[in-house]
Amino acid sequence: MPKILQLTPFVLCSSLQKQIDFYCDRLGFSCGFRQDNYAFLSLGSVAIRLLECPPRDDGRPLGEDQSFYVDVDGIDDLYESLRSGLADLSEGRVRPPFDQPYLQREFHVIDEDGTLVLFGQDIRPRG
Repeated sequence: MPKILQLTPFVLCSSLQKQIDFYCDRLGFSCGFRQDNYAFLSLGSVAIRLLECPPRDDGRPLGEDQSFYVDVDGIDDLYESLRSGLADLSEGRVRPPFDQPYLQREFHVIDEDGTLVLFGQDIRPRG
């Protein structure tokens, strides 16, 4: 059976450079490749593919119906390391760490085009 390596979601955006700046400057990603309307960004073993697209016909943000989840270890430390870069985002774009009833500790960030980025850590008791 072939080995599956990773999942890299496409994240639609209206301005490729604006999204590259957001993910790199605010969330710690690195841009490994960029060409025309496409970029490949990574953060540790996680990667995303940005794709610049024309606006939606209905005028809604491109990312409004998009989200992706990044599983991490050390969620509070990660949030603290990113906090200064998230501080000036408008109200409602960042939700600080909190515990979910399904035993994940998460924080949420909405990118420049409305995509919801969720970071989470398993907090089930270990025994």
